[in-house]
Amino acid sequence: MEDAEHSAAVPNGSSNGSDAVNGTAARFVSSAEGTALAYGSLLFMALLPIFFGALRSVGCSKTKNASDMPETITSRDAARFPIIASCTLFGLYLFFKIFSQEYINLLLSMYFFVLGILALSHTMSPFMNRVFPANLPNKQYQLLFTQGSGEGKEEIVNYEFDTKDLICLVISSVVGFWYILKKHWVANNLFGLAFALNGVELLHLNNVSTGCILLGGLFVYDVFWVFGTNVMVTVAKSFEAPIKLVFPQDLLEKGLDASNFAMLGLGDIVIPGIFIALLLRFDVSLKKNTRTYFYTSFLAYIFGLGLTIFVMHTFKHAQPALLYLVPACVGFPVLVALIKGELTEMFRYEESSPDDGPLKEEMTETDKDK
Repeated sequence: MEDAEHSAAVPNGSSNGSDAVNGTAARFVSSAEGTALAYGSLLFMALLPIFFGALRSVGCSKTKNASDMPETITSRDAARFPIIASCTLFGLYLFFKIFSQEYINLLLSMYFFVLGILALSHTMSPFMNRVFPANLPNKQYQLLFTQGSGEGKEEIVNYEFDTKDLICLVISSVVGFWYILKKHWVANNLFGLAFALNGVELLHLNNVSTGCILLGGLFVYDVFWVFGTNVMVTVAKSFEAPIKLVFPQDLLEKGLDASNFAMLGLGDIVIPGIFIALLLRFDVSLKKNTRTYFYTSFLAYIFGLGLTIFVMHTFKHAQPALLYLVPACVGFPVLVALIKGELTEMFRYEESSPDDGPLKEEMTETDKDK
């Protein structure tokens, strides 16, 4: 996901009627019940793509379907990511300062409109497979683009799909047009949840060390851009795209027409989420029929995000969520592995890239016997 998604947690701030979990001074004083409902809903929504994305990542790592192949993040990728993210974030900041915000957001809206339809369609696909009536024909289709002719013919696009995929695409397109025309917060959240779930499912860390490098680098990135400058908050408030989850604090007063939102950036979901998903796949590799590290890191995420909201609400100041999420999501599983004597196994666990086949452990027989 893009760095603007790493919008730190903010208190009651307002941007075009929006309030961020990365905030500013409030214009609207929400009720205690409205605030609790908004933050509780954000926490619940953040857990959904992490939990289900992690479960789907296990099957995704074994798939032979090219469209579902995960993208493997190596230690080199992880080390470069905070630098690339910083350049992208600052570039967006300059764009919003120099050019008209209206035209930039129009282009971004069209871009995310297409991406959102594809992401939501992919998210709905397993559900559609279960509910699709067996007596209806499920026809197969293929979209093929080639370049050249004869022996020099080269495939540009080769995408196979069926009737169920088309139904998912139609439903997703309806949500897409709803979002592009109304910018409604429910449509925004449907796209945001789809982006987050796809990110957790399809972005795979190759080992725990890579995860520590990535989370450590983004820990520094998040703290610097939130506490050191106003760049992060400015971009988050200017960026009109479904790269954040929102929930209105005035829902109880205004219903679905509410306009004062609490926000959580998708980066604060996906980045810890891909590490939690890695630990689930490590649990599976141990073949002990337990999910110790997955549940530990999942509970650690709840603790970290809850602490973020508490500190933000107490001090009324923008908080970089990764400041609290990274130590929790890395520290607790490592501590459990240390207590169980499986720390070496955890850090030796290695996943192959998609080209090398399915999940692979690179542990010695001695480590396995332990």
